[in-house]
Amino acid sequence: MTGTAAVEALVKSGMRLGLGTGSTAIPAVRRIGALLAEGKLRDIRAVPTSFQTSIECEKWGIPLFTLNSKEIGGMLDLTIDGADEVDPMNRLIKGGGGALLLEKIAAYASASYAVVVDESKLVENLGIKFPVPIEVVPEARIPAGLFLQKLGAEVTLREAVRKAGPVVTDHGNLLLDIRFAEPVDPAALEAEINRIPGVVENGFFTGPADRALRPVVFIGRSNGKVESRV
Repeated sequence: MTGTAAVEALVKSGMRLGLGTGSTAIPAVRRIGALLAEGKLRDIRAVPTSFQTSIECEKWGIPLFTLNSKEIGGMLDLTIDGADEVDPMNRLIKGGGGALLLEKIAAYASASYAVVVDESKLVENLGIKFPVPIEVVPEARIPAGLFLQKLGAEVTLREAVRKAGPVVTDHGNLLLDIRFAEPVDPAALEAEINRIPGVVENGFFTGPADRALRPVVFIGRSNGKVESRV
């Protein structure tokens, strides 16, 4: 319902759309597909942020492109995505599904950014309840982990659930999940973590103040209602 509400409020014909990953974002993909099939939307050019989203778009006949496609030109009109945590300033943790790299590239390339969550994702402080994913090249697994520990983080290599060994991202990298015992400054840590050699990207989404990463957040409440906040 939350993803559907975001689509109904924001998606227009002719848009270049970034489409995110996860249980709240996938319903938005399905709603866009249904509206295209009904002729209520047209000329949508979609950029998926994961294999999961690509497959869902294929099922619904949504035309797929990349940010490098001529039809996209490196910029998106809108990205709709989920989040693992949202703080009172609408800063995010993302990457629970392992697609944080493309999700952040799409987010920073978007003129507008919408996040769809249920109310359980709302927190006062990021990174305490839900781990912050850190995508690292395989060779940096140990040294990057040591740097992250120096920043005060508890570090865990993410292990696969239905296969032996670690989770491998769509780009062949590994994920370190980190937690903090005390509140941290997400914006400062987003920049600091990305300076660690071997780190590809991290799951703090704070964004520059003048850009789209001050998202509109659609919140699904337990009573069935959806509200939005900026």
